Amino acid sequence: MSVDLLLMVKQNKNTELGQIALSSLKEDDLHQQLSTPVKKQVFWINIYNAYIQILLKEEPQLYEDRSSFFSKERIKIAGQLLSFDDIEHGILRASTWKLSLGYVQNPFAPAFESKFRLSKTDPRIHFALNCGARSCPPIAIYTEENYNSKVNEVAKYFLNKESEVDLEEKVVHTTPLFSWFRGDFGGSSGIRKTLIQYEVLKKDSGLEIEYKDYDWTLDLSNYYE
Repeated sequence: MSVDLLLMVKQNKNTELGQIALSSLKEDDLHQQLSTPVKKQVFWINIYNAYIQILLKEEPQLYEDRSSFFSKERIKIAGQLLSFDDIEHGILRASTWKLSLGYVQNPFAPAFESKFRLSKTDPRIHFALNCGARSCPPIAIYTEENYNSKVNEVAKYFLNKESEVDLEEKVVHTTPLFSWFRGDFGGSSGIRKTLIQYEVLKKDSGLEIEYKDYDWTLDLSNYYE
């Protein structure tokens, strides 16, 4: 259902019936459907990306107060009102505190979050979630079958687009997503391994890693084709 909703958004179709269907799901039925980590990742990434587009196309002024936009419960899934923060940090990041750089788990997670969350964070979600800003990764429509290959493809595209290697200064400037969620990537060594994996850096290059400023300019309909 999350695939259908995001596809409707991409095609500029009316999503009202899709939203009603998702809100009317029975919690236990949804829990049974999301029986594997990949199924959970696909569902919640597509939901997050779809509702960013739906809400900000309807009311772009919501982005003027981003803290409220991400933290306010606006998305109804299986009878439960959720915020974007609930989906990203609670479910996809395994109840990790938003401002802990990826190192501290929330021991007081609510019941719905505890029921649906991943047991551990796949750091590639940071290359799959699009929060509506110009510096965000592009939106892809993920399925259970394409998730691993597609998220790697998008990650490679995004990181090479956002990274600038300066051999003269011996530095690479890249997305601050690594800095904000460094614990998810395994710290500085894990960040370097990720940049090597996606062919931004060569192995043993010895370049310093520095982080760019994030461009929060609203930029909707940024799809990966």
